[in-house]
Amino acid sequence: MSDLKVPPKAKGFKRLFKALFYSKDGLKCAWVEESAFRQIIILALFCIVLASYLTKDFLEWGLLILPCFLSVVIELINSSIEKAVDFTSKEFHPLAKKAKDMASSAQLIGLIFWAFIWGRYLLALYLK
Repeated sequence: MSDLKVPPKAKGFKRLFKALFYSKDGLKCAWVEESAFRQIIILALFCIVLASYLTKDFLEWGLLILPCFLSVVIELINSSIEKAVDFTSKEFHPLAKKAKDMASSAQLIGLIFWAFIWGRYLLALYLK
């Protein structure tokens, strides 16, 4: 057994404060290392600004930006699964491929949802 001691876990507001910095590190890592994340963020920012101009009320705006945030979250999960699989082994394994492919499929479904919501909204706006 190792002589390494695990530091005690922080509690309360200290834990929340540390979690904030862990999250910041995760976002920074995703931005620097994942081009797909950068693309999703840029597209999301564009759509959020566009939604601010197109919508009549807060509910419409919220419904239009929902798929933007959802795809950002899915991309973070997708990237974390890819990193975890790559950490486990660089060798090809069919289960590793399946894990990566399923995570990628989640993002595809998120992007289809995004396109469907925006397409339907813009179509209804155009046909008025």
